[in-house]
Amino acid sequence: MNEDLVITLGGNALKTTAMLASPLLIGALVTGLIVSIFQAITQINEATLTFIPKMIVVALVIVLTGPWMLDVIKSYTVELYENVHTYVRE
Repeated sequence: MNEDLVITLGGNALKTTAMLASPLLIGALVTGLIVSIFQAITQINEATLTFIPKMIVVALVIVLTGPWMLDVIKSYTVELYENVHTYVRE
């Protein structure tokens, strides 16, 4: 196992992680921004007001993108296990 292979495997792992986490993070970010604008307009200074909408949006994103996320992680894992013999030999 040489350095190029380790860098490639690490890059693929980071890319897959970013692909899986981005819908959740973007949904939470947009929800937080909308709630913050609402708080600024109405001058409600409640710190816990953002938690419930973010939890709802994250749960909704998981329900909507869950099958895609499972497919991505399944294909990544299958590809990793199918090529483990070539990774060990190098």
